[in-house]
Amino acid sequence: MTDPRPEIRTFLCRSDNIGVLLRDPATGACAAIDVPEAAAVLAALDETGWTLTDILVTHRHGDHVEGIPEVKRRTGAKVTAPLKAGGAVPEVDRTVKEGDVVRIGELAAEVWETPGHCDDHVSYVFGQAGVAFAGDTLFTLGCGRILEGPPEVLWHSLSRFLALPDATQVYSGHDYVLANARFALAAEPDNAALTARMAEAEAAAGEGRFLIPTTIGMERATNPFLRSDQATLAKAVNLSAQAAPVEVFTALRAWKNRF
Repeated sequence: MTDPRPEIRTFLCRSDNIGVLLRDPATGACAAIDVPEAAAVLAALDETGWTLTDILVTHRHGDHVEGIPEVKRRTGAKVTAPLKAGGAVPEVDRTVKEGDVVRIGELAAEVWETPGHCDDHVSYVFGQAGVAFAGDTLFTLGCGRILEGPPEVLWHSLSRFLALPDATQVYSGHDYVLANARFALAAEPDNAALTARMAEAEAAAGEGRFLIPTTIGMERATNPFLRSDQATLAKAVNLSAQAAPVEVFTALRAWKNRF
């Protein structure tokens, strides 16, 4: 019986971008999630022996797309990008929007529009495989900086992830784990799960690893932005326990910007 779980390889690109290769073992189809840097992606392909068939773009920012032309030239991979990115993503073969389905071999992902960091941002949710690629929307212990739109837009995007099963693995576009952990502890110093997660992050960094992927369950327990419905976090930003989660989120995000 064919193993339905994808094979996934993560690796560092640039200074703190996370490169990801996803491979369907049944067919050999393989996708890169963004191409922050051509050399790193090509090196990972050489190391694994995988053949790249697809590039799935989460959003238009240069640190996620600048390596696309070279990788496409070397591999012939098909580029899928958000429709709302317009012409900002190079070499696009297919555009996608909310509710579209992307297939990598026998693996299927639903496209979620997850704006907030930027208007065109999408996430790729492989529900049956239990894997989500959140780009710069949701990070381990954090969330993206709001560059376009009001805070409630990003809050809505983040809230969608809370509906996924706790075991869902979440891959983000950057390794900001230690900085995010320091902020999270400042906001919620008595969270025992968060204290343990900080120790784990420090140990991983010392060994040259990063805590990506995370899981929805872990983020539900430790990520202050996903915990904006908690009275402890309302208190941390000087709001009442009855404050709406979006108000708490907005205050937390503003605090993180200054942190």
